[in-house]
Amino acid sequence: MARDGAVLAEGVYRESRSHTASLPLLVERVFGDAGLALEDLEGIAVSIGPGSFTGLRIGLALAKGLAFAGGLPVVGVPTLEALAWVVDAEPGATVCAALDARKREVYAALFALEAGGPRRLTPDLALAPEALAARLPRPCTVVGDAGEVYGEVLGAHARLLPFASHHPRGGVIARLGAARLAAGEVYGEVLGAHARLLPFASHHPRGGVIARLGAARLAAGEAANLGTLEPVYVRPPDAELPRSR
Repeated sequence: MARDGAVLAEGVYRESRSHTASLPLLVERVFGDAGLALEDLEGIAVSIGPGSFTGLRIGLALAKGLAFAGGLPVVGVPTLEALAWVVDAEPGATVCAALDARKREVYAALFALEAGGPRRLTPDLALAPEALAARLPRPCTVVGDAGEVYGEVLGAHARLLPFASHHPRGGVIARLGAARLAAGEVYGEVLGAHARLLPFASHHPRGGVIARLGAARLAAGEAANLGTLEPVYVRPPDAELPRSR
């Protein structure tokens, strides 16, 4: 929880294997520590990755649920950017934010530390640790759990910071998210330049509308076949999408 650039409350619980169970309780605890409720918020910030697919989906689903319930704007904060913000180094230093992506790969991005904060030098990348090591400038500081997992590869090229004390903390996400919300960087920034946007909290496909339209279709004899009725996906499910080469 952050306000005016200052962190009011933060919860960290790294040992849980069930984000679905632990994350709502952690959020509830942070509300309590800050002495605030959902109606006191002005927006929701969420770490949008890269990272664990399951963890990202759970975090984003909870953020969307809170935003929907409170009628709040939501903004995504790149995880590697938040990770770069936890590095305490002099302006001019180069930081590599890197997370273990499993399967002998890492997610990484390079940043230059400036007086106003990290400035991105590269997009987020997924690559082998050896390939990342070859890209690291010298001197360079690596922050993230990739430094612990692939320390024998990355440690020869950079200073490694311990992930236990240097991770993308919730307070950093909240502070960066608040700045993005203040700058108008909410989901809808692209469409909003071309059209009037209606709030989804009050304009969504309500059950009553579905029932009314369904009744009209039934009255017109358009009942569906139970055996062949399927969802409309528009595009193939992710499991069926071809892999990019």
